[in-house]
Amino acid sequence: MQSNPYSKMRENAILTAPKEELTLILYDGALKFINQAQSAIEARDNEKAHERLVRVQDIIREFQLTLNRSYEVSKDFDTMYEYIYRRLVDANINKDPEIINECSDLIRGMRDMWKEAMHAARGGTGQARADAATSTGTDLQG
Repeated sequence: MQSNPYSKMRENAILTAPKEELTLILYDGALKFINQAQSAIEARDNEKAHERLVRVQDIIREFQLTLNRSYEVSKDFDTMYEYIYRRLVDANINKDPEIINECSDLIRGMRDMWKEAMHAARGGTGQARADAATSTGTDLQG
C-alpha cells in the first residue's frame, strides 16, 4: 500500500516543529474539528459530531495537562480551558450548535492570542516570551 505523500510531509512537519508551533497546530486542529462537528450536527450525523467534539475535548485537556504552572497567569488559562472543556461536553451531550459556536469563538481567541505572542517573541520582546510560555508550558525560543 502506498502512503499519501501529503500525509508524510505533514507528519514530518509536525515531528520537526518547535514546541510553540505545535501548540499553534493543536489550536488549528481544535478549530478544524469543532467546525467539522458543527457541520455534522447540521447534517444530523450525531456519531461524527460526537467523534469530532471528543477530539476537541482531548486537545483542550492536553493544553490543561501541559500548562507551565510556575506562572501566576497559568491559573487563568487553566480556568479557561476547564470552562471550554465543560462547554464542549455540554455541546456534545445536547448537540447544541450555539454552545459549539461559543467554544469555537473562545478557542479562536486563544489561538489568535498565542499566535500574537509567538510573533512578539520572535521580535525579541522578553515579556512576550515569558507571557506566551505560560499558556502551555512551552518556551518560546526565537
